Amino acid sequence: MIYKFKGSIPGSKVFMREYEIEGGSTLYDFNEFLTNDLGFSPGQMTLFRGMDRFGEARSEYGLFDMGDGSMDEVTIEKVIKRGEKELHYVFDMNRRRYIRFDFIETCEPLARVSYPRLVAEKGRNPEQFAKSYEDFDQMSEPLENMDGTAIDESELPENEESL
Repeated sequence: MIYKFKGSIPGSKVFMREYEIEGGSTLYDFNEFLTNDLGFSPGQMTLFRGMDRFGEARSEYGLFDMGDGSMDEVTIEKVIKRGEKELHYVFDMNRRRYIRFDFIETCEPLARVSYPRLVAEKGRNPEQFAKSYEDFDQMSEPLENMDGTAIDESELPENEESL
């Protein structure tokens, strides 16, 4: 069985990823795929938090067993059977930054397709150790002067950056 997850970054309307992964794959397999797909440093600590339906942390799965099992022991199927249909992939432990993965659905595997796989994306990959997620596509609000009045971008000098 294939499990489909939608990833988002809290507070960002730009970032979105959808992944499909086999139910028998471990969280470590998913971690390895995410590390490569998002361009994160492979030597950094990460963990998955299994959340209950009320948004409370129920389990933590790290590279080392923290009491709920380690990433290489726990499968995607097992997490879903535990009722943890929301996972937080904590990729920056110091700043507690994470990608929220919501379980969407199960489906049958497709012939000649390897899993896990990225099936949809929007927005730039987050920088692993930046203070926050920044994507210039988020800048939908008009530029303002220091006094709060709007800047007409057509009035900017030629070849000047508006940022």
